[in-house]
Amino acid sequence: MKADKIIKNAKIFTADQNNPQASALAVKDGKFVYVGDEAGLSDYEGEITDLGGRFVMPGIIDSHVHITTGVGFEYVDYGVYIDCGGKQEALDFMADYVKNNPGLERYRFMLERASLNGEDLTRTELDAICPDNELQVLEAEVHSVWVNSKILEKHGITDDTPDPAPGLAYYVRKDGHLTGNAYESAGWPFVFDFLKKNLSDEQIGAAVSRWIEFSKEYGVSAVFDAGFPEHNEIHERIYAYLRDMDKEGKLPIYIDGCYVLTNRKKIKEAVEETKRFRREFDTEHLKVHTLKIFMDGTMKIETAAMVTPYEDTGEKGATTLEANEIAELLEELNEAGLDLHLHTVGERSSRVVLDGVEMARKKLGEDFRVKVTCAHLWIQDDADLERFAKLGVIANYTPAWHSGVIGGEPYKFWSVLLGEKRASSMYRSKTVWDSGALVAWSSDDVAYGDFSTWNPFLGMEIGMTRQITEKTKVDEQQRNVSPLPSENERMNIEEMLLGFTINGAKQLGIEDSKGSIEAGKDADFLVFDNDLLTAEHEGFSHNMPSEVYFCGRKPNR
Repeated sequence: MKADKIIKNAKIFTADQNNPQASALAVKDGKFVYVGDEAGLSDYEGEITDLGGRFVMPGIIDSHVHITTGVGFEYVDYGVYIDCGGKQEALDFMADYVKNNPGLERYRFMLERASLNGEDLTRTELDAICPDNELQVLEAEVHSVWVNSKILEKHGITDDTPDPAPGLAYYVRKDGHLTGNAYESAGWPFVFDFLKKNLSDEQIGAAVSRWIEFSKEYGVSAVFDAGFPEHNEIHERIYAYLRDMDKEGKLPIYIDGCYVLTNRKKIKEAVEETKRFRREFDTEHLKVHTLKIFMDGTMKIETAAMVTPYEDTGEKGATTLEANEIAELLEELNEAGLDLHLHTVGERSSRVVLDGVEMARKKLGEDFRVKVTCAHLWIQDDADLERFAKLGVIANYTPAWHSGVIGGEPYKFWSVLLGEKRASSMYRSKTVWDSGALVAWSSDDVAYGDFSTWNPFLGMEIGMTRQITEKTKVDEQQRNVSPLPSENERMNIEEMLLGFTINGAKQLGIEDSKGSIEAGKDADFLVFDNDLLTAEHEGFSHNMPSEVYFCGRKPNR
């Protein structure tokens, strides 16, 4: 057989459990037609490349990213950062800034909630600083925001406006009146509202092109896009742009998309919109078959849902849906042939999902076919660790977080929130992996920036070390002196490679065409000058493919 590309003398990590390593491959018409030893190449004709023992692996599959949110963050103004020692300092800083910069339509600031020393900002105080213009203060994790009355009025938010998800996504009230503080998806419309009128196709194109160039450089051949919460209109615009790119042959990365739900009252609408997205976005490299739900919030501001209360407040957080609602939704998705992907940070959020899956499986039996993925999984209760495997629920972790240094907060910060025992039991990916569950890896960032945190090899390093050292390729100055407990949760390199390849493909439902180097699959593969299987774990994040192939060809750079 005439082949388009033949490679020999390579160390090939195939991610194929039936043929885990090979030394030769052949490609024709964008597909692998042979993978094995060099003796088998006798059936193929064409120019042969001798790799001299270099390492080859499948294309990276990043199974939870935010392409569309990343586009939004390219053009959002986070605001002037306030480094303060208390609430009054923050108010004085903002008052001085407004005075010295008159006439802005909206004044934007950002601060760490902890810098307020337990106090809170109110719209009355913000109105006093800026009564005639809009004023917004973004919490540094971007999961809560303070605004003045002008912004509330602009969005039609009143004392009678219902919370999107009580206890999780809500407007803070005192004596029944809005304080101006909003949590999670209740506040996200304020942050990105200007994009609806001001985001141009040219801006979308410029941002998307940056992401594509990064993906080609690092060898990311497929992703799951986890959506743009509370901004499905903008999310859809970006998908339309990507669809048009693909029709013109300009989208080399496979994107598995979704529709996002944050409000429990809109479940029926969300299912129908996911069906519509499936019809609207169905090209070679862009498909949608998944509903994404934010089941809880974040640990840092204690909106993640917990079984055991937070140590410092005694609160437990809340979930968007309860188990019976998850079960009912799964029945609908099962009938429609759709899948479910959920943001689950706290131990209760993943438990509710597992309970819902158990109910649905009991009712539907062998007819149950929904792929259910729980993403993030910061904290999991002991009783739930083996349920992922038993119920067929996919566990998706972001290993770049597994050092415990997230958003600049060190391990001791989480100990205050969770207590020493639970803080030392974060990110138990190895335990879940060893239970037989399908575990996939992701980079999960919402802003493009320099893409340093999107680096899959950073995730691989920290997944193996649970630490950020002086050798780690990160911009942050803060390093954790010792690994995040427990060291027993460290992964090995084969597990990291599998989680970023075939396991990600299984999550996306594309394992028949991607995720491993097997005859008949798309010829997505990466060539490295060094052997990743034996590379030093500390500093692993500096690895980069020397050659990248998508469907047997080097993508244009």
